[in-house]
Amino acid sequence: MLRISLRDGEALIINGALLRASGRTDLIVENQAALLRGREIMTPEEADTPAKQLYFACMMAYIGEDSEKHRDSIIDALRLLMPTLDDIAAKAACVAFANHVAVGDYYKGLAQCRALIAHEQAANSNTVAA
Repeated sequence: MLRISLRDGEALIINGALLRASGRTDLIVENQAALLRGREIMTPEEADTPAKQLYFACMMAYIGEDSEKHRDSIIDALRLLMPTLDDIAAKAACVAFANHVAVGDYYKGLAQCRALIAHEQAANSNTVAA
């Protein structure tokens, strides 16, 4: 059982369906479901870097009905991202991500992607500062 509290207007995806709270809402999920809260949801327009494209592809595999059809997008995004990484920790996060995806644990893959996005943002801010 999972208890979720949503603020007024907050989005939630459950098994691919986008829901939006009207007023403060408490939900109890009593069985297995693919869930993403508002801060975890990414729009296609927000996927504007290689790490974000990887996150978006993984998110679609997680919430979509046919995760297999999204695997090609995940592989393509990994191919774009890997050459941009110079940090061994970021490459290790990619390997961990690939391991999660290989066994179908897309939610844990999303957590690895958030770390990759943070690394990408830090690397970009260092490039801009230099």
